[in-house]
Amino acid sequence: MIKRGIICVFLIVITAVLLPGLLVKRFKTEETASTNVENILENNNNAYSNYNYSDYSEIKLYHSKTKQVETIPIDEYLLGVVAAEMPAEYDEEALKAQSVVARTYTIYTIINNDGKHDGADICDESTCCQAWISKEDRIEKWKNENRENNWEKIEDAVFSTQGQIITYDGNPINAFFHANSGGKTEEVSNVWGGENLPYLKTVQTSGEDVYSQYSSEACFTKEEFIIKIKETHPDFEIDFSNKNCIRIEEYTEGDRVKKIKIGNTFFSGVEIRKIFGLKSANFDFKTDENNITFFVKGYGHGVGMSQTGADLLAKEGKNYKEIIEHFYTDVEITNI
Repeated sequence: MIKRGIICVFLIVITAVLLPGLLVKRFKTEETASTNVENILENNNNAYSNYNYSDYSEIKLYHSKTKQVETIPIDEYLLGVVAAEMPAEYDEEALKAQSVVARTYTIYTIINNDGKHDGADICDESTCCQAWISKEDRIEKWKNENRENNWEKIEDAVFSTQGQIITYDGNPINAFFHANSGGKTEEVSNVWGGENLPYLKTVQTSGEDVYSQYSSEACFTKEEFIIKIKETHPDFEIDFSNKNCIRIEEYTEGDRVKKIKIGNTFFSGVEIRKIFGLKSANFDFKTDENNITFFVKGYGHGVGMSQTGADLLAKEGKNYKEIIEHFYTDVEITNI
């Protein structure tokens, strides 16, 4: 009994000594993380006010969730675009290229504003304009140990390229970009129809297959396959016993599906991408007894700069101007 009592006393002492220390350590860790966020947020780099953008010093940004319009300095806005659109761990030169591309896209959109955003110049949706995220929200999503370095990289990318845009024949270009080209970029007409733009040619970038965005698969049962197509084509019919019931008829210059016949209907590759939520129109397929499986290369529409391609070229030693000139043909990088 005496021995047991000694052990109990020992455990009580140990608990009394160690537990407060552990709790203090935990709270200090949480406090440090919170303080780290606050310090980064308070460290406002006002470099965006140093460049004279004249008519483009501020933009009106439409927030799709709140349906509010915010007036914000253009380079402060671009910090949120680069932070949302490109991983901060990408090479500095890739981030600089993204900054110039995003600035160009912004200026082009302002000049060619069609009034679709209720008086705003641009919105924060990637499916419509460019993605955007606030500094606070972006920092919160990063691991504590990466926050300060990541934000400094983004600030450097935006502020070191202040005022720079991409032009063709003296005018800002429509600077499209996407995640991964799957090896080749695409021409405008094959994605959105209309005429091609002279600065958006098909170009090749080898090595993008090392990125996770390069390949994906999407599998559907035959019943799901038919249902999805009938949502937009009610008269669709298919006989799966016919080995040629699905046949790719034509490819684009960028190796994407241009025309495919499925059952009694012809589709563009872009339309099939939309119907089945594929990451790209660069796909092949396989049918078996129960399923249709798509094997997809690349991520995005494929027009303009590939972000993984930009990172790849940067890692090979290219600077941001060389990266831009790789993806956009016969352009100049000028100050607005």
